[in-house]
Amino acid sequence: MSSPLRSSSDEYGHREKDVENNKAGIYVNEQPTGYHGNVTPTQGIIRARQIQSSVAPFRWLSQGEQWLDRKMGIETQGIDRIPEDQKRPPSIWNVFLMWWGATCHIGTVPIGALGPTFGLPLNKSVAAIVVGTWLGALCPAFCGTLGPKLGMRSIATSRYAFGFYGAKLCSVLSIVVAGGFGVVNIVITGQLLSAVSDYTMSVSVGCIIVTVISYLVSVFGFRYVHTFLKYCWIISFILLLVLVGQAAPHAQAGLPGFSTGLAHAGTWLSMFSIAFSSTAGWASFSADYYCNYPAKTPSWKIFFLTQFGATTPIMFATIVGAVIANAAMLGQVEPWYSTYGQYGLGGLIRETYSPLGWSKFCLVMLTFSVLGNNVLIFYSSGLDLQLLGDYFHAVPRFIWSFLTAVALAALSIAGKQHLSTIISNFVSMLGYWAICFTLILLIEDQLFRRKTGYDLEAWDTPSKLPWGFAAIFSLLAGYLGGGLQGMSQVWYMGEVAQKFGPGGGDVGIYLTAAITLVVYPVTRYLERRFTGR
Repeated sequence: MSSPLRSSSDEYGHREKDVENNKAGIYVNEQPTGYHGNVTPTQGIIRARQIQSSVAPFRWLSQGEQWLDRKMGIETQGIDRIPEDQKRPPSIWNVFLMWWGATCHIGTVPIGALGPTFGLPLNKSVAAIVVGTWLGALCPAFCGTLGPKLGMRSIATSRYAFGFYGAKLCSVLSIVVAGGFGVVNIVITGQLLSAVSDYTMSVSVGCIIVTVISYLVSVFGFRYVHTFLKYCWIISFILLLVLVGQAAPHAQAGLPGFSTGLAHAGTWLSMFSIAFSSTAGWASFSADYYCNYPAKTPSWKIFFLTQFGATTPIMFATIVGAVIANAAMLGQVEPWYSTYGQYGLGGLIRETYSPLGWSKFCLVMLTFSVLGNNVLIFYSSGLDLQLLGDYFHAVPRFIWSFLTAVALAALSIAGKQHLSTIISNFVSMLGYWAICFTLILLIEDQLFRRKTGYDLEAWDTPSKLPWGFAAIFSLLAGYLGGGLQGMSQVWYMGEVAQKFGPGGGDVGIYLTAAITLVVYPVTRYLERRFTGR
């Protein structure tokens, strides 16, 4: 259970004491040099508490949150920085295991199915998955290292590059990213539950069921999320092993694809982009789950445990999708081929498992396998929404998570017939945002703050944070100059992407990364020179 909230007078007292210590050159902390501050900065907290005490609806919500905390131990800690003496870290191995719970599930399988759906042979699909997933995981692996250092959530750490107001844009983009992952998860599990009922229950009802269960788990917060993710992957891992085992005799790695030459290369690049983005998209979430680890936790441990923890289950589940789709789409095995066309991936998975009784049992269990992923999405989205402003901060996280769940359920129901289109159009575009976000934070951390470090007392004070011009300009330059020219989508194909045949090839990630690497160091140097921040 979280510690009781401090009063406004206590907050002011702690801040005044800390200011006096800083003026005297005394830093009452045990953090590495360059990370100054000991108590949670109070400006944002005080403003949120004042709103909660003076505005009746916010007061009722806050009282309701405290009641739930007393009765059920839900987490009341929101976006506020966590001081060292208040951190309650789980085992360091949870950094590795949480990714298994978050990504080793049936919602990752549709991403791999896109390779054969695009017409790629199995060996080329697997190559794109392995390379793309490994490189994409570098993004959440680095961003996660900032969580223990600063004791902050992912988007809060971005204030040291994007500024107080620029980080709000990051919040919005992070919410959109989370929503895309959530829609994919909810739609595929809705299809599975419909298949279990012999298609008598609509996909929409299945979407609602899995959304409700996911939200209820997410309410309890950090400690319960880590515990849940530590174990929830085991059953889904076993069932996915069985799934690929039953599909493997029908898959044929030697079957040719639908295209050759330059068009074939373009298809591979698009599949690589999707695999990269499906892992890199976690960059704006990873520190949310590491901020309770002590600041002295070695960054290399966080980095490598995240890198291997994310790549191993994502590669596995994505390759499973490629294998079953290879048999259905390229091998045109019946009734798999016709079922895939009529009922989507959920129907295909039902046909892959056999006999029917065993198949229905597996589908029910796999439905619950996405809970770990959805829990992270609802949890992080609630935190991101709190960062949008004081009134947003005053609303408890569990309320924002609920509204996120409602929105994703509605979007899932609306897009239930277009799962492949949602994945191919949306997921690859996540990579443009993720690579920009990661490179900006990496350059800021390793180049501009290597000597000066981070003033942790400034995290919620706009006048002490960077203006954010350099980061926002670099983000827009990367998107418009790189992503827009290199993207290959159904609704738009960039000038560079068009060079890879009639179907194009998505090279937006490479172009976005190159532009960000060039633009941000220059603009940030100028920003620091003229503003002193």
